[in-house]
Amino acid sequence: MKFKLLLSALVASTLLSVSYSQQNSSLFDFDYAQFEYDSVSNYVELYYSFDQSQLTPQIVDNKDIVEGILSVSITDTATNQAIIDKKWMLKYPVDTTNNPTKALVGLLNFDIPTGVYKCIVSVDDQFNPKNKKSISDYIRVKPFENDRAAISDIQLASKILPNSENKNSIFYKNTFEVTPIPTLVFGQNLPVVFYYCEVYENSDTKTGPPLKLNCMVYNSKGRVYFSKTKEILRGVPSRVEVGSVVVNNFPTDTYSIKITLMDSLDNFNSSSIKRFFVYNPSVKNIDTAETQHLGALTSVFGVMSGEECDNVFAESKYIATPAEIDQFKKIDSTNAKREFLFQFWKKRADNSDADKRVTYQDYMKRVHEANQKFGTMYKPGWKTDRGRVLLIYGEPSEIDRHPNETDSKPYEIWHYNDIQGGVIFVFADLTGFSDYQLVNSTARGEYSDDNWQQRISQGY
Repeated sequence: MKFKLLLSALVASTLLSVSYSQQNSSLFDFDYAQFEYDSVSNYVELYYSFDQSQLTPQIVDNKDIVEGILSVSITDTATNQAIIDKKWMLKYPVDTTNNPTKALVGLLNFDIPTGVYKCIVSVDDQFNPKNKKSISDYIRVKPFENDRAAISDIQLASKILPNSENKNSIFYKNTFEVTPIPTLVFGQNLPVVFYYCEVYENSDTKTGPPLKLNCMVYNSKGRVYFSKTKEILRGVPSRVEVGSVVVNNFPTDTYSIKITLMDSLDNFNSSSIKRFFVYNPSVKNIDTAETQHLGALTSVFGVMSGEECDNVFAESKYIATPAEIDQFKKIDSTNAKREFLFQFWKKRADNSDADKRVTYQDYMKRVHEANQKFGTMYKPGWKTDRGRVLLIYGEPSEIDRHPNETDSKPYEIWHYNDIQGGVIFVFADLTGFSDYQLVNSTARGEYSDDNWQQRISQGY
């Protein structure tokens, strides 16, 4: 089994001065984040911290020190085999110069193969056997390299230094020095949440319009406190995304930060979520009636501008009811348009009638195909007759093409064998500008003309 532990991270722990209220202090905390490694494993970083004030000091060689015994056990739940089960002695000098409450922060590095693991991390106070703490969690490893596009876990940090020259720091990676905060507590004493993640793309996502990357923070009731979106160019296999959120005005609560990568064409949607806690006793809580609908906000529609919402609904009108078209016309806010589109497409994806069930993803693929195949210099492909039929009915079972008949204008016959017992659509290039118009169909509710052959004849 492939497994590697970088011991240098263990022996080179650093001191980070972070002040917390006593009610949030803890002997020991740990957190972790996964990043891409290869096709069979992920790179896992485990962050740990001791609260100096919670450890028992002892005079050794005329110096006050604290010592903790760090134990790490990682067990494969499928085989019950421990891939690591080790202990380390960590010794720190007592720092009483500034703040008696200091977090002693360190980092472990692993690459772990695919699977589900139980991770137990514990600490024992060397000078007080009764002072101990153990934390367990389950880590599911699913390699990022196997996805079309993916976002790593989100690492939260007390600070991030860009273009760091301190390459010897255990917290240095990809030109950044990222100082972890295993307690995940922010607020009055730590008012800025820094975040770090990595975005991965595989080769089949390199073409098309820019991708959208959205960062959102919401509380335990679903109220959104922060949201921003930016476009990123395709074709970069791996990139780093860092940012910050000021939380000094956030009420005390549990929050989630969600980073989502979206493609407007085929709606692949990859996201990563991290929970953290904000402690701001002086900030008044906000009425929960102000909560927002997270479904729309965390979907592809949640990052669309008002104009983009208008364009999407225009492309969707072919499958909208008259009442829905009238309702959308009356909407005057971007958030309401986003919510309308979310519900519009959710209803169609959940339709119990299989013949009427269609997802936004599949429909937008048809729009893209129509624009690629049927667009003219005067109109996009989805506005043409062939584009409309493709959007409503999907791909035909077969197509008979007649581009060079001597006695008729170019025409095509689309056959749908599984609709209404079998129907056809006949399109002809009546103007000579490659804009094929519907001249006949046997489908119910569609244009029908028994004399269509006469209409497309060269002498007509």
